[in-house]
Amino acid sequence: MRHLPLALTIAALLTACQPGAQQPAPDPSKPTASATAFAFDEANVTDLQRQMVSGTLTSRALVQAYLDHIAAIDDAGPTLGAVIETNAQALREADALDAERKAGKTRGPLHGIPVLLKDNIDATPMVNSAGSLALAEHRPKTDAFLVAKLREAGAVILGKTNLSEWANFRSTRSTSGWSGRGGQTKNPYALDRNPCGSSSGTGSAIAANLATLGIGTETDGSIICPSAVAGLVGIKPTVGLVSRSGIIPISVSQDTAGPMARSVADAAALLTAIAAPDANDPAASERRDATPIDYTAHLKPGALEGARIGVVRKLMGYHPDTDAAMERAIAAMQAAGATVVDAEIPTLGKWDADEFEMMLYEFKDGLNAYLAGSGAPHKDMAALIDFNTRHATQEMPFFAQEIFERANAKGPLTDKAYAAARDKARRLAGPEGIDAALEKQHLDALVAPAMSPAWPTDPVNSDHFLGAGYSAAAVARYPSLTVPMGSVHGLPVGLVFMGTAWSEPRLIELGYAYEQASKARTPPKFLPTLLPEAPGATR
Repeated sequence: MRHLPLALTIAALLTACQPGAQQPAPDPSKPTASATAFAFDEANVTDLQRQMVSGTLTSRALVQAYLDHIAAIDDAGPTLGAVIETNAQALREADALDAERKAGKTRGPLHGIPVLLKDNIDATPMVNSAGSLALAEHRPKTDAFLVAKLREAGAVILGKTNLSEWANFRSTRSTSGWSGRGGQTKNPYALDRNPCGSSSGTGSAIAANLATLGIGTETDGSIICPSAVAGLVGIKPTVGLVSRSGIIPISVSQDTAGPMARSVADAAALLTAIAAPDANDPAASERRDATPIDYTAHLKPGALEGARIGVVRKLMGYHPDTDAAMERAIAAMQAAGATVVDAEIPTLGKWDADEFEMMLYEFKDGLNAYLAGSGAPHKDMAALIDFNTRHATQEMPFFAQEIFERANAKGPLTDKAYAAARDKARRLAGPEGIDAALEKQHLDALVAPAMSPAWPTDPVNSDHFLGAGYSAAAVARYPSLTVPMGSVHGLPVGLVFMGTAWSEPRLIELGYAYEQASKARTPPKFLPTLLPEAPGATR
């Protein structure tokens, strides 16, 4: 969905309520017109670079193809609603990179590769709105640090993706993938299913081949969840590995950006480009060795041989078909030479209340600082609450802003209650949680199902969330990596790997080895809905 000015957006919403000609119902057993052949379906960075090096492809041609594909299936066809705005300068950027290549200069593996960014990341000349109509005209004057690194690496910024508004931190009854500015993003595997959030648009867009690579952000699950339900690889880095400067924040303790891609290799190439110390990010100093890492050097197909993997079975049991997929993943890892044992995070879930309390404090502090520093049209959270109240028909048609209101009532970060909640949550999830589990059985990583299969989107009753395996790593500020592990009735499910701080290289090794052993990703079919399958269709 393209960006519209506020007045036009309101008019469009009102127009949508008018009666019109009834359209014939789609056949739920057949893919929509979407799935027309696209020359770059499932294209990866290595193959695209090979074509550009040989002269059979230019970045301009690639960018134009993706723009056309966005028009064909995001704006029309199944109308995924994944892309909220395209970059008006994308073709110009591609031309400049093609000229550099012609002159004998290439910047690296991402030279000329189109990337989509979640719409909470500053990237000129586009709007950065967090999906809110309150920021629908907010155009930051500079790029976020990670966007500058992408451009240095030769990536073309293709556009911005829709998200769960305010990164799913406005209401306890929110619907993932919905924003006032972007509307509802659909899941390309079944269009009435939810894309999870908050990096919903990035997940659906990359799964649907609307770009080569995507960037999401996560506070607790917002890279892993949408990647898992879209059959993608998602990397949630250790906090501080990737800069947060120029990203609309929730939590300075837990926020991070990270890659979302169709393969571990592509995700590793993207992480290599964006992992860099930022003097303006307070978490960057926690990384003792800032030597650049080529994460693609850790694509080792035999890495499971001799590895010790711990299965956190308390993060299972909420969906029998997901559990069955997990058992097949365990068998695949064992067949590849891993020792797989049951493991326990002794403090599992005990951090929940403290995490939420910490996030309320940090959201107010961080958002107010971002609004003031970026020249946004609203000065603070109180002004946003007022905007939402005045535009409730457009901004709050199904759910309210109780999280905003609770956060705005919090005091400064000097409050003792804040520091106590922050320190307790980190300790329980990190040293006394993941680290304790790893050390007890000398494990390389913990694994669990990333998520249940996608649920039907229901704005009235909100998300139907069954369970997930990623939260410990998010609260500990440690890395996690999800890899497709199969599907349940045509809906993807993922396997999440979790490790200690700064263990991205090892997680990439293990995730890549599992990916090569399982080959579990399947492209979406854009089905309108799911129908009962023949026995044995779950894999």
